[in-house]
Amino acid sequence: MKQSFKLIRTLVFVYLAFAGLYFARDFLVPLALAAIIAMLLTPIVNWLEQQNTGRILSALLPVLLFVGIISAVIALLWWQAAGVIDDANRVSTQISKLPGNLQDYIDRTLGISAGTQQQILSSRIGERIAPFVSSLTSIIGKSLLVIVYVFLLIFYRDHLMHFILRLVPEQQREHVRSIVSSGGSVAQKYLAGIARMVAVLWVMYGIAFSLVGVRHALFFAVLCGILEIVPYLGNITGSAITALMAYVQGGSGMALWMLAIYGIVQFTQTYMLEPLVVGAKVSINPLFTIIALILGDILWGVPGMILAIPLFGILKIVCDNVPGLEAYGFLIGEVKYHKENSNA
Repeated sequence: MKQSFKLIRTLVFVYLAFAGLYFARDFLVPLALAAIIAMLLTPIVNWLEQQNTGRILSALLPVLLFVGIISAVIALLWWQAAGVIDDANRVSTQISKLPGNLQDYIDRTLGISAGTQQQILSSRIGERIAPFVSSLTSIIGKSLLVIVYVFLLIFYRDHLMHFILRLVPEQQREHVRSIVSSGGSVAQKYLAGIARMVAVLWVMYGIAFSLVGVRHALFFAVLCGILEIVPYLGNITGSAITALMAYVQGGSGMALWMLAIYGIVQFTQTYMLEPLVVGAKVSINPLFTIIALILGDILWGVPGMILAIPLFGILKIVCDNVPGLEAYGFLIGEVKYHKENSNA
């Protein structure tokens, strides 16, 4: 009876936890993004503080550097976007033939003229303009909120650490400090490695796309590198977009070349870049990597997929070091095959 009650209590807790993560996503997503970025910038902050830069400047300068890098990438994509839009218009012109045929079919079968259909579509598009503007405004507002969060989390990181230590008995504080430090270090190394890998991919894609003769090669190289931040789905999305645009520019031959480039780069990334450049990876087995991505998408959308791997890495560190949770850390961790496993 006690075991059944304990199981029910655990299931209820898990359900409430996921429900809380889902319904509080508007609050939690910016805060989680800011926390991860703050972990990434912490080594720079510590170095600046060692140079006697001052606490405020030490927290502010890395944030400004991060914003400057992101702004430069966005400006580069925007600068290259004009030419890409021309190619995109050619794609839409080819695809528009299908709706035209569909309109003729609807006219013949349902008696709704093409003009009436166009009016309906126009009204739908008009109805979506306001939500689009609202969404864009929301993204800008949340981005500014994330920047403010990052600065405050860096500036008050010692205060937050003391708060966490006050929650546990004094004899356990050093152990808790070690857990927090290990979790932050894992996320920090993972994110820094991903940033280095994306930079290397920019160079590789840029050179390869230029050699093939793809127009706006720099745009597609930067785009494909950024999409690598989202595991698995980023690869598929980047390859599909680039292959489609290559097909419009140079036909099936260029599209096949693009797919071949993707295959070579993905092989290089998997077997060379990730072990050498990323370095200390988050030790999560592939099964729970996929589970983490799916849960991240369900709960928080695309930001959840980006945050899933480092957050699960931190969760594993906590499980490995908290009595009673070691089994869960073992479950989501990498599988190491030994002789006794093969004989089991």
